[in-house]
Amino acid sequence: MIGGGRSSSSSSTATAAGGTWVSTTSVSASGKRIQREMSELNADPPPHCSAAPMGDNLFYWVATIIGPPGTPYQGGIFFLDITFPSDYPFQPPKVVFKNRIYHCNVDAAGNLSLDILKDSWSPALTISKVLTAIRSIFSNPDPYSPLTSGVARLYLADKAKHDEIASEWTLRFAK
Repeated sequence: MIGGGRSSSSSSTATAAGGTWVSTTSVSASGKRIQREMSELNADPPPHCSAAPMGDNLFYWVATIIGPPGTPYQGGIFFLDITFPSDYPFQPPKVVFKNRIYHCNVDAAGNLSLDILKDSWSPALTISKVLTAIRSIFSNPDPYSPLTSGVARLYLADKAKHDEIASEWTLRFAK
């Protein structure tokens, strides 16, 4: 061929021949970001938190958070599923508690109400920062933005009773 057309297109044809390379360009960028965050998390994990991919799927993680001392969640081992969207970090991960937890910011299905996982998400945030923020709601719940309004009402009206129930649930479902 004249002009070397074959040699200039052969590498792009070869890489595109598999078909998946072209369609996963954005996933590849997301995957690289997730791998970098995994390395950072392994090197310097947030206190009392851990997270890692489940099996070979880089976009599905399991995390563990230990309930902080001085809270009704003290000593509980809380498991969370983290699902990264294909356009991560431009969209937040989906985080769901797997244990039952008595908390005004977590509903019965384990869904979590946390501003940084919704409207306040920024691509500058990392999974380490997300885990730290989740752990902070154990000590500082937001009863004014609840997912479980009955728990929030009890927290505001009778914190001692709320903490007693939360401790019982922690003992029953997280230990």
